[in-house]
Amino acid sequence: MTKALQHQAITAKKTFKQHAMTFTMCIGLGLGIAVNVQAKNINPPSLRADAPNVYVVKKGDTLWDISGRFLQRPWRWPEIWASNKHVKNPHWIYPGDRLLLCTLDGRPLIGKDEGDGCEGVIRRAGGQAGINLSPQIRVESLNNAIPVIPLDEIRNWLERSIIVSPANIANVPYVLGMTENRVIAAAGDRIYVRGNGIQVGQRYAVYRVGEPYKLRNAQAKEYVAGIELNQVASGLATQQQGDVSTFELTKTFNAEVRKSDLILPEYDAMLPTLFYPVPASQVREGGQVIRVLGSIGTAAKHSVIAIDRGNLDGAETGQVFALDQRGEITTDPKTKEQIQLPSQRIGHALVFKTFDHISYAYITDSSLPIKLGALLAVPLSDE
Repeated sequence: MTKALQHQAITAKKTFKQHAMTFTMCIGLGLGIAVNVQAKNINPPSLRADAPNVYVVKKGDTLWDISGRFLQRPWRWPEIWASNKHVKNPHWIYPGDRLLLCTLDGRPLIGKDEGDGCEGVIRRAGGQAGINLSPQIRVESLNNAIPVIPLDEIRNWLERSIIVSPANIANVPYVLGMTENRVIAAAGDRIYVRGNGIQVGQRYAVYRVGEPYKLRNAQAKEYVAGIELNQVASGLATQQQGDVSTFELTKTFNAEVRKSDLILPEYDAMLPTLFYPVPASQVREGGQVIRVLGSIGTAAKHSVIAIDRGNLDGAETGQVFALDQRGEITTDPKTKEQIQLPSQRIGHALVFKTFDHISYAYITDSSLPIKLGALLAVPLSDE
C-alpha cells in the first residue's frame, strides 16, 4: 500500500471520528456551540401562528419536525431551548416528554415539563433569555433520543460513502478475481486482491468506484474534484503470495463484489445520532446542488444531495443552506429582450458530511422539486 494511501486512510479515520465527535457535542439539543440569543439576533425567533402551548414527543418524531411545529425558522431552535443543567443529559428529549411553550421577558422559551410548568422551565433556564452553555461531549449510548433528522435516511452515505482525490486511489489494491471464475462474490465467498501493502489478518473494506465529481475552477476550466467510493463489502485478508492476497468476504452491503473494486483499510464507524444547525452567521453564500444521491431525477424533502462546497470552501457539518431555484428566461413582450426572472426559494438542506470540495446534505423541507443547479443561499433570519 502506498504512503499516500496510508496517509489517506489515517486521515479518513481521523476525519470520520472528528465528524462523530462534532455531531455528538451537544448544546441546546445538538451541536456544541455557545448560544447567546441577544448577541446573535436582536429579534427573537418568530413563532408559528398555530404553535402549540404543549407538545408531547412521539416515537418517530425528529427534532427538525418538532422545531417546525413551533418556529417559522426551525434552525433557530437552540436560541429558545431551555434545558435542566442539573440532570445527566439535559439537552436530549425522548418520546413521552412534554414540551411547554413559555415566555421570558417577552421572548419565547421552550423546555421539558418536569411537573412544575413554565415556572420550572424558566427557573431551570437560569432566569434569562440569553442562555450560555459550554460544550459537553456525550459518549454514552443515546438509545431512544430524538434525532435532528431521520438517521436511517442518511445512514448509507454517513457510514459507507467517501469522496477522495483521484491521485489517492491511483495505486490502491483492487479485486483481481473470484474462485471458480465467478464474476461476482458475496458474503462467505473468497476473492483475490492484487496490490501492495495488504497485511494478513487485517480487515479491509471493498469499495465500488462511482461517477467523478467535476467542477470548474476560477478560469472556468473543468477538473475532477473527487471520486465517490461506496462500500459494498468487508472482509479479512487470509493469505498472501507476492502481490496477490486471498480475502474471505464477511459482509456485503446492497451489492455484490466485482472485479476492479478497490480495497481500503476498514475503520470502525462511530455513527453519530445528534447534530444540530449552526447559526446562519456561520454560513457563506455561494454554491449549488450538483448531484441527487441515489436518484437520477430531482430531489425533494428527505432526499440526500451533494453540493459543490467542502470544508476547504467553508462548509461545515450542521450548516443549513437555503435552496433557490434559478429563475426562468422569459421574453419581454414589449422590448423582446431575454430577461431572467428572479430566483425562487424552494427549500432548505442541512450539511451532515463534508469532504475537501464536496459535501453531503439532507433536504429538510421543499415546496417544489429541487433540480441540479439549485443555488445555495444563507437562510433568512426573522425580521
